[in-house]
Amino acid sequence: MHRDLPNEDELYDLAELFKVFGDSTRIRILFELFDDEMNVGDIAERLSMTQSAISHQLKILKQSKLVGNRREGKQIVYFLADDHVRTIIDQGINHIEE
Repeated sequence: MHRDLPNEDELYDLAELFKVFGDSTRIRILFELFDDEMNVGDIAERLSMTQSAISHQLKILKQSKLVGNRREGKQIVYFLADDHVRTIIDQGINHIEE
């Protein structure tokens, strides 16, 4: 079955989405959020990075709708936006392990 080519805007958006996955730090952050919600400090500690560096990457992930967040008291907790994110990463892992 032949799929119709998406329009130019959709192709551009898809390419931009895959660019976000092109950074190993962002992939590491997404993996940290696979099983648990975390704040910036916890992610930074787990990845041995500065909170500033993690915050910068989380901003990109949030803009790309790959992570969501909510406030809990004085902290902001981050989580995977939906199961699509997990599926994309799982499929990527399956592909490279073939």
